[in-house]
Amino acid sequence: MERALLSNVIATSDWCANQLLPRISPSFLSRHRHTRFTVAKPAYFSYKRLSVFLAMDASKAAPAKQVSSVLDATAEEEYASLSKLLQDFTNISSIDKAWTFNSGNGNGTQAMFSISQPNLLANKRKKFMLSTVISKENENSVTFQWAPFPVEMTGASAVVPSPSGSKLLVVRNPENESPIQFELWSQSQLEKEFHVPQTVHGSVYADGWFEGISWNSDETLIAYVAEEPSPSKPTFSLGSTKGGSSDKDCNSWKGQGDWEEDWGETYAGKRQPSLFVININSGEVQAVKGIPKSLSVGQVVWAPLNEGLHQYLVFVGWSSETRKLGIKYCYNRPCALYAVRVSLYKSEASELELKESSSEDLPVVNLTESISSAFFPRFSPDGKFLVFLSAKSSVDSGAHSATDSLHRIDWPTDGNFSSLEKIVDVIPVVQCAEGDCFPGLYSSSILSNPWLSDGCTMLLSSIWGSSQVIISVNVSSGELLRITPAESNFSWSLLTLDGDNIIAVSSSPVDVPQVKYGYFVGKANKGTWSWLNVSSPISRCPEKVKSLLSSRQFSIMKIPVKGVSANLTKVYLRGSLGFGEEALQSLPGKVGSQDVNDVLTAIDHVIDMGLANPSKVTVVGGSHGGFLTTHLIGQAPDKFVAAAARNPLCNLALMVGTTDIPDWCYVESYGSKGKDSFTESPSVEDLTRFHSKSPISHISKVKTPTIFLLGAQDLRVPVSNGLQVIYHIPFSV
Repeated sequence: MERALLSNVIATSDWCANQLLPRISPSFLSRHRHTRFTVAKPAYFSYKRLSVFLAMDASKAAPAKQVSSVLDATAEEEYASLSKLLQDFTNISSIDKAWTFNSGNGNGTQAMFSISQPNLLANKRKKFMLSTVISKENENSVTFQWAPFPVEMTGASAVVPSPSGSKLLVVRNPENESPIQFELWSQSQLEKEFHVPQTVHGSVYADGWFEGISWNSDETLIAYVAEEPSPSKPTFSLGSTKGGSSDKDCNSWKGQGDWEEDWGETYAGKRQPSLFVININSGEVQAVKGIPKSLSVGQVVWAPLNEGLHQYLVFVGWSSETRKLGIKYCYNRPCALYAVRVSLYKSEASELELKESSSEDLPVVNLTESISSAFFPRFSPDGKFLVFLSAKSSVDSGAHSATDSLHRIDWPTDGNFSSLEKIVDVIPVVQCAEGDCFPGLYSSSILSNPWLSDGCTMLLSSIWGSSQVIISVNVSSGELLRITPAESNFSWSLLTLDGDNIIAVSSSPVDVPQVKYGYFVGKANKGTWSWLNVSSPISRCPEKVKSLLSSRQFSIMKIPVKGVSANLTKVYLRGSLGFGEEALQSLPGKVGSQDVNDVLTAIDHVIDMGLANPSKVTVVGGSHGGFLTTHLIGQAPDKFVAAAARNPLCNLALMVGTTDIPDWCYVESYGSKGKDSFTESPSVEDLTRFHSKSPISHISKVKTPTIFLLGAQDLRVPVSNGLQVIYHIPFSV
């Protein structure tokens, strides 16, 4: 039973695992100190289909009765208690998004929160909407009046309010070849419903990366990204029918059409992301013309309305002229901002309608040719400039996620792109941060409307050291401020703005998510941000969880690292986001040594301080965390009492030929120069180096009882990586 508990703990949540794995009884670990725990699972963890098996040498395998006999009443009771605790932890909701709306009567603001909760049995997340009314009674007090119950958004793939807040778009993608459903809601009812067949386009992208759904200014048109239409499937006949036999009896078969590459993990089987516009009055859908077939598009926004009847869409384009490599979590894929013109005409009702045009009339303009990466475009409220993030450091170095930069383009309101001025650097890449100074920008998203009322200050969430914080950036002057409390070790996520006030959520490893309300006190450039705790049903949890968390403490410690370069003497955590580009780029080429030594140094440091018991240290990690986990149990075989590795990368030499990110194997092994030496046909020297950098090179030393959770359909780290290690761990009684 405890074996099953271990699998549940790790597969459900690394956060839960950190709370529960150390609670596995020492007697259980002692009984199975020579055991290899293996969990076989589908690509996305399914509780219902979970299977756990004990992998041992056949000659030493214990009979079933003998194995079951060790599960005495105490173990059964312990399992039941921890299993219930696991369920309590996983039932804690997450706050994903929020929107605010003017109430219309001047009495406060209305808000909607999108929340989600794991449904392990269905292998999905349940999505809910919870409404509230915000009343700011005075400068130091705010009240949230929550609806009594949330409403489940069954089948909703995307929810996007219109700019005025008077309409709500709900998109429902089907799980089969049925039409895509667009619903338009008013405050009181469903106003319109359109069903778009798969012959027009496939599912709407709602993945947070290619995803882009944008209302135009008068709220009559919506631009969005969806899969291109399903291609026709050819039928092949191997002979003529005889005797009036039915089609089922014919010697014929149906093909799947031309094979097309996809963007790897998460996007397997997904068709090319393409750009469409729907007229919400008529339901007419048009594919946007003029975009080359080689571009995958995403993150579309409407540009400010120009004079005349021409309006532009701005979108991110990823070229696929060469091989498509995995893009999930990979910011190192080159991309650019493009503008394409959409022709409109005024109907008899003086509303803007789409106009048919040829692709030759609508050339696509590359707005960011001088930079290798540009994404998350946002227009200023006055429409005079376009702001965007860049992962140029990632593209140039090959690191998946390096230090970002923020840029600005002065937008040509007359539509004359020949007069487009150069790209302005608002926040450049920070190479080395001094002390607690700004370490550089590390942002994975931007609100659709991130602007304060001055029209030039935007708010962002960004990693700063070991926490995520909220910062304000004046895109005209470049002035940057950290506006969440400097003394807080919590991580903060920006949810939405309430005028010039902020709705955010904060959490820590021992604190459940808490809604926060921020407001500015004082005059411009001379005040500070103050934060109020918001009582919320979302943050409620069972008493057992509260009790367990209240007994835990956490702090962020600076641990001196040995053997750093002169420029990195003040760096305490190398290779992670939030500490400057130089510290981050110190790890590629040194994986399996620098990272392993840093972790072991940290463990020894807290043990020496009396904060950890050396006989109860466990290690947990998934994917690249699994890479580090399996390195640690091989290089420090007596350090850990138990380990758990989910889809661990164990052998770069094997992975390079099976993963959706083969280029990464070169960068991790050789550093940034590996980006230029990447080839689909690695040499013997390459394979030798890959092996030496991999955990499998230390496999003969492993002693730690370890659970492996492997996804049979994982394109990033195929199951073969974990299996190769499992079957070669040398256990003996």
